[in-house]
Amino acid sequence: MGLDVFDAAPVAVLVSRGPEHRIAYRNDVYRETFGDRPLGQPLRDAFPDLAQTGYFSIFDRVLATGHTERLSTAPVDVTYPGSVADVTRYFNFSVSRTALGADDHGVLAVVVEVTEQVEAAEQIRVLAEQRRRALLRYRSLVNAGTQVVWVAGPTGAMTETSPGWERTTGQTWDEFRGDGWLDAVHPDDREEVSRNWNRALTEVPADFTSTYRLRVADGGYRHFAIYAAPVRDGDTVVEWVGTCADTEQEWQVRRREDVLARAAEATAGTARLEEMLDALSHVIVPEVADACSVYFLPQTLDRPAGAALTAERVVALTRPGLPGLPRHREEHLRPGGPLARAIEQGRPLHTAFPPGEAPPALDPASSGPWLPEGCNSVVLLPVAVDGTTAALLVAYTCGDRQPLGRPETELLRELIGRTQTPLRNALELRRTRQVALALQRSLLPAPPEVPGLDIAVRYRPSTIGAEVGGDWYDCFVLRDGATVLTIGDVAGHDLPAAVTMSQTRNMLRGLALDREEPTSVIMRRLDLSVQTLYPECTATCVLARLERSGPGGLELQYSVAGHPPPLLIGPDGTAHFLTAARSPLIGAVPDPRYTSAREPLPPGSTLLVYTDGLVERRHEDLDTGLERLRGRSAEAARRPLDVFCDDLLNGMLPSGGDDDVAMLALRVAPQE
Repeated sequence: MGLDVFDAAPVAVLVSRGPEHRIAYRNDVYRETFGDRPLGQPLRDAFPDLAQTGYFSIFDRVLATGHTERLSTAPVDVTYPGSVADVTRYFNFSVSRTALGADDHGVLAVVVEVTEQVEAAEQIRVLAEQRRRALLRYRSLVNAGTQVVWVAGPTGAMTETSPGWERTTGQTWDEFRGDGWLDAVHPDDREEVSRNWNRALTEVPADFTSTYRLRVADGGYRHFAIYAAPVRDGDTVVEWVGTCADTEQEWQVRRREDVLARAAEATAGTARLEEMLDALSHVIVPEVADACSVYFLPQTLDRPAGAALTAERVVALTRPGLPGLPRHREEHLRPGGPLARAIEQGRPLHTAFPPGEAPPALDPASSGPWLPEGCNSVVLLPVAVDGTTAALLVAYTCGDRQPLGRPETELLRELIGRTQTPLRNALELRRTRQVALALQRSLLPAPPEVPGLDIAVRYRPSTIGAEVGGDWYDCFVLRDGATVLTIGDVAGHDLPAAVTMSQTRNMLRGLALDREEPTSVIMRRLDLSVQTLYPECTATCVLARLERSGPGGLELQYSVAGHPPPLLIGPDGTAHFLTAARSPLIGAVPDPRYTSAREPLPPGSTLLVYTDGLVERRHEDLDTGLERLRGRSAEAARRPLDVFCDDLLNGMLPSGGDDDVAMLALRVAPQE
């Protein structure tokens, strides 16, 4: 047999001779594959790398038995041509016995390399295993993960079941499939979500994101973030795959930060309590609640345990589209009721109920409606300052809106906490007011009864600040029968001013009773006494003495120390100011000199003395206020004296006046 017949074979061919398997032939493919192993060399010497593989025993068996043996994808680790280290390659072997001559036998080995096929098959196997594991992981994540995974067709309709969606929303597959998922979206979000989803189906962006409220299995709503992407086959969208992740906690954090930032901006530079509460209410409504009220609780300062509570409402706001709350200013709270308990215990009260079906226990026993129409939840949040419940914030939601819960209660607590400083100041001012007003009113006596005269007095404190000041009036009869009228104003609007006022008033009364002197002399003595006892004090004053000037006649002697002039209104309604006895204010001149003047008071005439709070206005000239007073007094001159005084107060004073007002009016009986 000529071995050169294998020279052109496309596979590796090796022929060995004898029991030592000496190399008798190898073709070019063999030499390219395994290297130029020398002819006549035993295989074990030519391939020492394979000594432990068992391959040589195959040659022994084939030579001994004559039976052909085959190996498939057998690994061979040898040093190959061009390599610096052993490399594993794979081959298919066919080993058979061949005759080389008479009684001369050898072994023919045909070798085909299949390394590429083996590696490709292994890659396919590994990839298939990876895909299988990925699919298992995906299914496990879908079933056990917190995210909801869903699959929709190219038109947006749900095409596969979603265990996560069912767990989250409680919707069955029949309820979820197609467009049924939209029924679980909050009604207020449904239209926008549907519009945005349809736009994505038409425009097919790389991804679609959205955030909306989803009804969860317990019936409430939570915010979910949606992410979806189209699955394409070439240019065709075959389906959409998406996830829904619960982001309620993140949304609450973002909302809290946003609301607190808006509250800080709204209240920046605001110091007055009422202004701050009003600014906060416009942040709370409609972001947190549909309506809110804030009640001030002045009675809690000195209220006996178990006594009835009166809450003064200072803020009431509802969102647009809801009826406003009734414009009553006070709520009388039932002892032992939930509102009173929330105030007394200092703990918030939170309750939710079907729209418009508030529990009877929430009724504050007031004369009018208290909760907004269609209310479905309420939070009552007591605000304590130094251990005293000083205010009550009440927030409501209505209709189909999500009822208030713990996050909203905590957010409201943080918002109202910003009022601690102004609320503490308001409490201190109220305490000051209570003390000072009690002192002040105790020193402002009822006028005496004098035959032929009608006398009326009025005092109205300021509505801001400490709400007390140094205004006073006095009226008394001397031993000689003359009637004395005084009115004055000590500088300041606080408790010290009220105390100084009372001392100045008492000094003036004592000086007038001590001697029967002209009003100018009494005023000089008062001024010197004030400068000695209260060197930092200044005051204005009118002192008038009403005397009989003949049968049926009356005459007024008066002195004015820096005070607005008395006003005399004739029986015919003509009115003019008495300006003939004007002098500097008390405490302004080291050696004061006062003048006095006289003015007849005809029958039916009215004399009015008053403090500057009646006529002074910010950004307005004093003459304008005096002229306004003269005109109104002339219009009301023929009305009863009490009505005359009330008309002047109501007509002259703006709402929220920032100064005290004292007023004393005297009317001479008309001639019979």
